[in-house]
Formats: sequence, C-alpha cells, structure tokens
Amino acid sequence: MERVKKIIALKNSPGAVRYLKNTSLLLGEKVFRMVTGLFVSIWVARYLGPEQFGLLSYAQSFVALFAVVTTLGLDGIIVRELVKNDSQKQREELLGTAFLLRLITSIVVLVVLTVVVFLQSNDYETNLLVVVIGSTVLFQSFNVIDFYFQSKVLSKYVVYSNLISLILSSLIKISLILNNASLIAFAYVILFDSLILMLGLIFYYLQNKLKISSWTFNLKLAKILIKDSWPLIISSIVVTIYMKIDIIMLKELLGEQQVGLYSASSRISELWYFIPVIVTSSFFPAILNAKNTSTELYNNRVKNLYRLLIWAAIILSIFVNIVAHDLIAFLYGTGYEGSSQILIVQIWSSIFIALMMVSNKWLLAENKTKFIFVRGTVGAVINVILNYIYIPIYGVQAAAYTSLITLIFSSLVIDLFTPTTRKHLLIKLAAFVPLYRKI
Repeated sequence: MERVKKIIALKNSPGAVRYLKNTSLLLGEKVFRMVTGLFVSIWVARYLGPEQFGLLSYAQSFVALFAVVTTLGLDGIIVRELVKNDSQKQREELLGTAFLLRLITSIVVLVVLTVVVFLQSNDYETNLLVVVIGSTVLFQSFNVIDFYFQSKVLSKYVVYSNLISLILSSLIKISLILNNASLIAFAYVILFDSLILMLGLIFYYLQNKLKISSWTFNLKLAKILIKDSWPLIISSIVVTIYMKIDIIMLKELLGEQQVGLYSASSRISELWYFIPVIVTSSFFPAILNAKNTSTELYNNRVKNLYRLLIWAAIILSIFVNIVAHDLIAFLYGTGYEGSSQILIVQIWSSIFIALMMVSNKWLLAENKTKFIFVRGTVGAVINVILNYIYIPIYGVQAAAYTSLITLIFSSLVIDLFTPTTRKHLLIKLAAFVPLYRKI
C-alpha cells in the first residue's frame, strides 16, 4: 500500500505533470506538422509536376548530405550537460561553445557545398536551388536554444516556434501556387522557414529573461564536446547517406522526373515511420524495467513489441497495395501514375523499418551501440552498390527494391554475424508468427 502511494505521489508531482504536458504538446505538434506538411507537399507536387518537384527534392537531399555535418552530433550531449550543470556560467559556456562550433562548421559546409555544386555538370537553376536551400544551415546554428528548452522541459517554446514557421511557410507556399510562382520561389520559402524558426527560438529565449550576448566560448570545453560527439557525427552521416542517397543517384542516373515520381511515393510510405517512433518510445521504459526483473519477461516484451509493429506494418502494406493506384491518382493527379508501382514496393519497407527501430532500442539497452553504427555503415554501402548496378538497368523501381533488400539485410541478415544478435534474431523471427508464445 505504501509503495502504491509513493507511485501515485510521484506521478502527480509537478515535474511528472510538466513532463507529461510537454510530451503531449510535442506529440500534438508532430501530428499537426505531419498532416499539414503532407497536404501542402502534395499540393506543391501537383503544381510543380514530376520534373520540377523532382528537382526540388534532389536539391533538398543533396543539401542534407552536407548539412548533417553541421549538427556535430551535439544535440543529446548538450542537453545532457545542461541537465547536469545548472549554473548560469556553465549554461552560457555550453550554449556559447556549441553555437560557435555549429556556426563555424555551417559556414565551412556552405562554402564547400557551393564549390562542389558548381563543379558539377548541373544547370544554373539546379545550382541556385542547392545554394539557397543550403543557406538554411546558418540559421540552424541557433537550434542550441532548443537544447536549453529541452533540458528544462520547456519544449512548448520550440513547439510554438515550429508551429509559427510551419503555418507561415504553408500559407506562403499556397499563395505561390495560386500566383503561378517559379520553382526557385519554393526554395526561398524553405530558407524563410528556417529564418522564422530561428527568430522564434531567439524571441522565446529572450522572453525567459535570458541573454544571447552572455554566451561565451570555451576552447577546452569545445575539445571535450568534439571528442564526445565524433562517433555520433559519423553515425549521423552514415544514416543520412542511407536515407538520401537513392534520390541523388536517381537524379544522376535517370533524371529529375524519375526523382519526382519516387519522392511523391516516398511522402506516402514515410508517413508510417511516425508510428514506430511513438510506440517504441512509449513501450520501451516498461521493457527496460522488465530487464531488471526477469530475462524471460524482458525477451517476451521485446518480442511482443516486434509483433505489434510487424503485423501493423503487414496489414498496412496489404491495404496500400490494394489502393495504391487510386490513392496516387487522387492525391497527385495526372503525371504521377508511375508513383503507384513504386509505392507498392516501398510500403513493404515499413515492416523492416519497424524491426530496425525496436532493434535500435534493444541495442541501446544492451549497450551495443557500436553494432548500430556498423549496421548503418554496411547498409549504406550495400544500398549505394545495388543502386549503382540496378537503377540503370531496371529504372526508378530498382531504387525501391534495393532499399527494401538493404533493409531486410540490415534488420535481419546482419544479426547472424555476432553471437548476441544471432540469439536475438530468434526473437525477431518468432514475432512474425501471430500469437506464438515460445522464443
């Protein structure tokens, strides 16, 4: 009875209540952003057509390959240190050092990006799109303010900033469509979006009676942060290559129109990714608690989480395969008919995305984060090789098939190569059998 009272008191504590409100607000913002973003993205795609939409998607993917470096893998590290060190001096040193590191890196990356893109055989419009969208990295240096709000469980200010930028940029995109704007105008909206988000973060930071002018740079601290974050930088680069390289290779091997078809179907298939993120984040604390209680209970809970997401993804994939042609026709209209065949393949990747997400959580619980990096690196290499071989032969659908094959390898086959993951593979395979209890 006493234990129950303590649990109730803990759940009703101000800190717990604020955490729950903060989490609910973040979840609501993500759902709103997902729905609004999809609606506006489809409208933009219909207006631009496959070729110009493909060019815009290519420019965004090309920038992403460079922009990932500017984060320096500092996000989680800065939040962790801000939680540990609550003094004003330490806060200003952490934020100031992280900001200057990111700003310098952003400037270097933007210069390198500009040089690289103009050395390619692209036309002027493509190069201009990449440089304009690439300029967003300068404004993103102020995202260190987000880290502060996270550490104080005050993400509502980040949510407000995101919503303001999302609503404004969405309204501007709709206005551009109604006024027959050119492609480059949509690139400037992406840049404007980053600017508004930056101004929003600065505004709410100042509203909390804090000063950016008080930030200081500490060289010793900078060296410590980089030493801690470099593995995360490499991991982020690998993941970005894994996620974006298909768009880059499609543009180089087949052209902008095929990129447009592929990007249109990806907008639909990637909607699913939101579900595993929420489910794994919600259920995994209970799984971690079970780890300290019973190995059997721990393994069963992991298996049941796999089963829940695997079968949800299977049902979704079957449904999408049935309605794919009508869905693409309804959402994107004429010109995107080829996207339905790509979507039919892409949606089956949702099963193995779910496996990867749960597996990543399990590897974190088992303190085997190196395997996450190795798996991502091997997957990226395989994906590039398969794309290079098969896209010229089989066209745009080959990119969807190679991504699916790579995910199957990364989520299942690679587990055979170490004893621990080999044993865990049995749990994954058992989850494919509905209501099967034994591991």
